[in-house]
Amino acid sequence: MQQWIIWVILGIYVAVMAVIGIVGATKVKNLTSFVVGKRQAGPWKSAFAYGTTYFSAVLFIGYAGRSGWDYGLWAVLIGVGNALLGAWLAWKLLADRTRAVTRKMKIKTMPQLFEKRYHSKAMRVYSAIIIFIFMTPYSASVYSGLSYLCENVLNIKYQTAMLVIAVVAAVYLVLGGYLASLTADFVQGIIMIGGIIAMVFFVLSSDTVGGFSGLSALMEKMEEADMTPASPTFLLGVLSLVLLTSFGTWGMPQMIHKFYGISDKKAIKSGTVISTVFCLIISVGAYFVGSLSRLYFSEVPSGNHDLLVPQILVRSLPTVLLGIVLVLVLSASVSTLSGITLTSCSSVVMDMIGLLRPNMDKKRALLLTRLHCLVFILFSYLIAIGQSPILTLMSFSWGCISGSFLGPYLLGLYWKRLNRTGAWCGMAGGLVAAVALTIAAKALALDPGLTAGSGIVAVVVSMLCCVIGTLVSRQPADSEEFFAAEQEEDNVSAG
Repeated sequence: MQQWIIWVILGIYVAVMAVIGIVGATKVKNLTSFVVGKRQAGPWKSAFAYGTTYFSAVLFIGYAGRSGWDYGLWAVLIGVGNALLGAWLAWKLLADRTRAVTRKMKIKTMPQLFEKRYHSKAMRVYSAIIIFIFMTPYSASVYSGLSYLCENVLNIKYQTAMLVIAVVAAVYLVLGGYLASLTADFVQGIIMIGGIIAMVFFVLSSDTVGGFSGLSALMEKMEEADMTPASPTFLLGVLSLVLLTSFGTWGMPQMIHKFYGISDKKAIKSGTVISTVFCLIISVGAYFVGSLSRLYFSEVPSGNHDLLVPQILVRSLPTVLLGIVLVLVLSASVSTLSGITLTSCSSVVMDMIGLLRPNMDKKRALLLTRLHCLVFILFSYLIAIGQSPILTLMSFSWGCISGSFLGPYLLGLYWKRLNRTGAWCGMAGGLVAAVALTIAAKALALDPGLTAGSGIVAVVVSMLCCVIGTLVSRQPADSEEFFAAEQEEDNVSAG
């Protein structure tokens, strides 16, 4: 294999990201522009930023490999669910209201949104702590996916591969912040679309698969593995992964953050369509490749599901395309990592340190945020060295964060009566449920799909606790200002 070709492609990508970071740095004037930009993002950049942050190496290597092996072609349904529920429905229900209220009330982080909605500084600090703690294992899972691919394609050490991700993310994020991330995400989104289409084509037309005719052989493999006809427990596992990977994103701060900077209602309408199509191409393509794994292997390589997709690609793709796919996964990983890092570190600086030192100099706050970004990237890198299973890290993080936030966030946008007590009950109840169910699922060695479902149960628990806490406490919600801000911004946009 002519690996120098892959290194050249990788070098070009790193150089482009560096230029984006340097150019973005010239546009960063203060902490606001670093965190949310100028709130003038158009539909294409907003949609691509959402999609590239949604999907990382966790999808291409972790979820696609494990789900494809465990569920065969049924795994493609997870990709369809991501597009329809995780993208289209999320934009329909969340984007407009979130954009309106965050713009009018000058909200820059999710903890600030909770503070404004529920009039609680303590909730702002608590949610910032939750973000910082549970975003770290999530970011570690992002490192892991690309590293498995690099080990198989470039034969470089695991730690070296992870270091590449850290450096690339640090270069353009620390320099250019949100503005650089928008441009980088757009470029990386184009790479991801081209790469996934080429990847599906070459894997499908490989000698091992033999085109669409090979799907009949796959169906036989699925029947041998008791995937068809599907049992209720089997389908519940698939459904759990559909729900977690689709609705789980609704409560993730780095995803919601993409709605803050959208320019207007028109951009939201277009962005909804663009984001849905983008997610459909990427997620369905990735899960489809993973579903073909049983045609390549009679057993899981070294007992590690995260090795399935990398080895499929090495066997099926020409050298040049391997380089492109490597950049594809790198792009997905870096964009997700930058979104996580920016969200987590801005919360720490603005919502924790900022409350302790409200009169901090703006330039110092910007510098501190940049330094925290570097520290966060380094810290998550150190955790990732442990090589924990990707799916485990991802499911645990999503379950805990969404379990804590989705109830107070979603219900808080639509239900005026939801009060502070209800929101606290939702945050606490969802987090406790997520942690307890994850521990129980691991102890009982449950199916990965059912283990992932603990996150969805936590979200439901969070919503129920929000409702019960509100009704029992009978405390006034004091939400008039919040909903008035949403209505005022809508009127301005309409005018």
